[in-house]
Amino acid sequence: MRKININLLDRNDNVAILLAGILAIVVGVGVARFAFTSLLPPMLEEHLSLSYAGVLASVNFMGYFSGALFSITIRDIITKEKFFRIGMFISILTTLILATTTNDTVWLISRIVAGFGAAMVLIVGGALVMVKLDYEDKTKAMGIYFSGIGVAIVFCELVSQFVLKEGTFSDAWMTLTIIAFFISIYAIYILSFDESLKQDAQKHKLSKSIFSPFVILLILAYFTEGVGFVVQGTFLPDIINSLEGLNGYGNLGWLIVGIAGIPSSILWMRLAHKHGSVNIIILAMALQIIGILIPTFTSNMYMNLFSGALYGGTFVGLVALFMHLGGKLAEKNPVVLMGSMTAAYGIGQISAPLYSVALIEKFGNYNTTLYLTASIVFMGILFLLIAKRVEHLHIKS
Repeated sequence: MRKININLLDRNDNVAILLAGILAIVVGVGVARFAFTSLLPPMLEEHLSLSYAGVLASVNFMGYFSGALFSITIRDIITKEKFFRIGMFISILTTLILATTTNDTVWLISRIVAGFGAAMVLIVGGALVMVKLDYEDKTKAMGIYFSGIGVAIVFCELVSQFVLKEGTFSDAWMTLTIIAFFISIYAIYILSFDESLKQDAQKHKLSKSIFSPFVILLILAYFTEGVGFVVQGTFLPDIINSLEGLNGYGNLGWLIVGIAGIPSSILWMRLAHKHGSVNIIILAMALQIIGILIPTFTSNMYMNLFSGALYGGTFVGLVALFMHLGGKLAEKNPVVLMGSMTAAYGIGQISAPLYSVALIEKFGNYNTTLYLTASIVFMGILFLLIAKRVEHLHIKS
C-alpha cells in the first residue's frame, strides 16, 4: 500500500493547498461576509434598521460585483497572487472597522470594500488553488475547496454566538478580526508560487469564443442563483425569528445552514461527475426553491430549520458546481468565466436585498419577497433546460 506523505508547510502539498484555500474562504467569505448575517439580529436590536441592513448587504455585493468584473482582467499568476493577498488584507481591515466604529457612512464604505476583497479571495484564490493542485481530475478536490463556505459559516456563527454571551456585536467583530489575521498568515504563505513557476507562467489571451449560447445561458442561470442565494443569505435568521413561536431560533437555523453546507459541495460535485453538471445544478436549484418557500406556508420549527438545511445544502454546492463548470469550459484561463459568472451572480445579489426590504416594508412580512425569489430561481432552471437543448442541437449538428 502506497504511503501518503502530508506536509502542511509544503506549498506544493495538495492537502496544504486545500487547507489554505478553505482558511482563505473563512477569512474572505466567512469573516468579511457571512459574519454579518450571524450578527444581524443583535445589530438590528442595538444599531441598524432593517432597511439600512438591506442597503449594507446590497452595497457589499456591489463591491463583490466590481471585484468579479476586475478578476476577469487578471490573467497571469503574479498578478493573481498579488490581488489575492490584497483581498485577504481588505477582509481583515474592513472587519476591524466594524469592530471599532458604528458610523453609518464608514460602515457603508467598508461593506463595499469588503465585497471587493471577498471576490479577490473566492474567485482569484479559487483560481490559484485550481492551478496549484496536482490532480489529473480536480473535480472532487475543488468540491473540498468550496466546502470552505460551509466551514466559514459554522466557524463565524460559533465564534459570534460565543462572544455574544458576554459581549456586544463590536466585541464579536474584534474577535473575528484577530482570528482572521492569524489564519491569513498560513493561507497567504501556502497559496504563493515558487519563483520558477512565476517565471514560467504564461499570460493567456481572452478569447470571446468561449461565450457560446450555452455559456451565456449558464451565466443567466447563475444570475438567478445570485438572487436565490442572497435573500436567505442576508435575512434567514430574521426570517425564522419573525415567524410565530420561532423568535430566538434564527441563529440555530443559520448554524444549520453552515453545517449542511460543509459536505454539500463534495456530494454535489460527486453527483455531477456521475450524472452531468447541468442536470445536478437543476436538481439543486429545485430543492433550493422548496427551502425558500417553506417559511411562507408553515411556522413549524422543524420545517423551518429544514429550510435552513436545504439552503445551506444547495447554495454552497451550487457555487461549487457553477464555478467548476465555468473553470472547465474556460480551460486555460478559468478566472475569465469564473469572473463573468460571478459578475452575473453579483447583479442578482445587489438587486435582491433592495427589493426584499421594499416588499417587507410594504407587506409587513417576508412572504412576497420569498415568492418572488423562488420565481426568479425557477427562471434559472428554465434557462438551464434551454441550455441543455442548445447543447444537444450543437452536438447533433
